[in-house]
Amino acid sequence: MKNSNKQYQKSSNDDSESVDSDLHQLFLDELSDLYSAEKQLTKALPKMIEAAQSEELKTAIESHLKETQEHVTRLEEIAEELGESLDSRTCAAMEGLIKEASELLAEQKGKSSIDAAIIAAGQKVEHYEIASYGTVRAWAEQMGYDDAVELIQSTLDEENAADEKLTEIAESVANNDAE
Repeated sequence: MKNSNKQYQKSSNDDSESVDSDLHQLFLDELSDLYSAEKQLTKALPKMIEAAQSEELKTAIESHLKETQEHVTRLEEIAEELGESLDSRTCAAMEGLIKEASELLAEQKGKSSIDAAIIAAGQKVEHYEIASYGTVRAWAEQMGYDDAVELIQSTLDEENAADEKLTEIAESVANNDAE
C-alpha cells in the first residue's frame, strides 16, 4: 500500500494517530484483498454460467458478473478518493473458494445436482464477501470515510441480494431438480 495521504488522521494525540494510521492501513489491506477477490471472481463466474443448467441460474450469475465488475470499479474509486493505491496481492480465501467450486463442478458434471452445487459454491463466495464488506464498511464508518461507506454499502446490498436470489433459485428449482 502506498501510504502517502495522512489526512485521515483525526487527532494530534500520538496514540490516536497511531490507532487511526493502523486502522487505515488495515482498511487498505482489506480493500486490496477484496479487490483481488472480485477480480478472481470475474474470471470464475463465466465458468459457472457455462456449467449452469437452469436459465434462471444462468441469468442470475450473468447479472452478478456485471455487478462484480462494478465492485472492482468501486474499490478502485475508494482507493483513489483516499489518495491510495491497491496492492497487487492474491486473496487466498477467494482462491480457495474458487478452487473448491471448480472441484465441485467437475464432480457434479452431467448430474442433475449441478445447479445445486453451483448455488452452494456461489453462496460460500457471497457469505465471504458479505463478511468482508461488512467489516470494511464498519472501519470506513469509524474513520469517517463517508464516501467509502456509501460505496461499500452499495456493494454489500448487491452481495446480500445475490445471496437471496441464489437461495430463491435453490428452493424453487435447483434442489428439486437434484432429487
